[in-house]
Amino acid sequence: MAAGRAQIIAPAAAPTTTPATSESQTLMATSPAQPPAALSAAELARIRADFPLLKRRLRGDRPMVYLDSAATSQKPDPVLDAEQDFYLVRNAAVHRGAHQLAQEATEAFEGARATVAELIGAQPGEIVWTSGATATINLVTYAISNATAGRGGQAARRFALQPGDEIVVTEAEHHANLVPWQELAARTGAVLRWIPVGEDGRVTVEDADRIITERTRVVAFTHVSNVTGAITDTAALVRAARSVGALVLIDACQSVPHLPVNVSELGADFVAFSAHKMLGPTGIGALWGRAELLAAMPPVTTGGSMVEVVTMTEATYAPPPQRFEAGTQPVAQAIGFGAAAQYLSHLGMDAVAGHERTITRLLLDAVAAVPGVRVIGPTDPRDRIAVVSFVVDGVHAHDVGQYLDDAGVLVRVGHHCAQPLHRRFGVAATTRASASVYTDEADVAAFADALSGVRKFFGVSQ
Repeated sequence: MAAGRAQIIAPAAAPTTTPATSESQTLMATSPAQPPAALSAAELARIRADFPLLKRRLRGDRPMVYLDSAATSQKPDPVLDAEQDFYLVRNAAVHRGAHQLAQEATEAFEGARATVAELIGAQPGEIVWTSGATATINLVTYAISNATAGRGGQAARRFALQPGDEIVVTEAEHHANLVPWQELAARTGAVLRWIPVGEDGRVTVEDADRIITERTRVVAFTHVSNVTGAITDTAALVRAARSVGALVLIDACQSVPHLPVNVSELGADFVAFSAHKMLGPTGIGALWGRAELLAAMPPVTTGGSMVEVVTMTEATYAPPPQRFEAGTQPVAQAIGFGAAAQYLSHLGMDAVAGHERTITRLLLDAVAAVPGVRVIGPTDPRDRIAVVSFVVDGVHAHDVGQYLDDAGVLVRVGHHCAQPLHRRFGVAATTRASASVYTDEADVAAFADALSGVRKFFGVSQ
């Protein structure tokens, strides 16, 4: 372990978590009537000290202000140490060996699964490791394709699509929760429909009962938009889907890192999220699925690790989650994922949400204070997270990002893998400032100061 780092969180240790919170409780917790618990200044300082990269100086010896956490979060020492500890102490293949290292690696690997599961109110057997949320959603769509082609036997027929069946998404989706459904529709003859986004950047759930019909077989939507930061009214969409017997998949990449989430109370059938957006490693994500659905789904990737019996003519497959985890496992990444989940659990997701709600208000205030700058999405801090996308009149988003970068403020520019949503608002690109639990008021103040100079620098100020 590097000198001065926090103690390694043992991946196989029993996780300690705060009770998960239902969607309705989450929305209440982000409203002014019931302000959530927040982090004290001392607690925030201790958290920031756990993230070594936050100490980095940029060109011109400027301090770094990191406001791109919606793209990828920074990693605390316990996560970095957990991965290094695996390689230094117990590096071995999992589920394959009888020797001590293999046993220890397997215990750490499965202990991480249990830790991630507990963070979101799930059981370990309901968590499937993937390479990220994009792979997770593709796994589900290809499993449906395989079921449609007759694979998986009688149990899998519940997933099969027919020409004319409907798949419903929303206009707010990241491409990862849109393109795979487009492809599934093309492969099966299903029809893709979508629920629009209103002027405030929120999904118009009042349209759900009109768009979700008896032909709807799947409803897939984002829990929180990665562009507008708006929290979707999941209860309304799940209710509409359930009324017609449709499957529900929720993209929770922007909610699990920032809000208390209990998957069993969301009402979904599948939930996708990624480690790298929640203080964990890159290259690993998770699919949560209802146990009975995972047991009925046909596999997508086949080969080693996911089989029971193989002959020269056929094979039988292991039960979930191993059925969906063919090949060499991302052991170090899973252990790091578990350490990240444990880190968030120890902080308490109510406290994380409370702190980030303060940052949300500060970011919105900072943007509102600059003439000629407008937010794409809700301008009210309620029922949203600290993801603030905006347009600077007369200045391209990429130029805004470059100017802020020169000031040491790191933000995201472009369409954020959500071209239809940007097209909905008549813009090709936005600048996005996004926060995490380590973001402090000084970060927002530096952002506000830099943003105030953008239009003058480019000669478009009034």
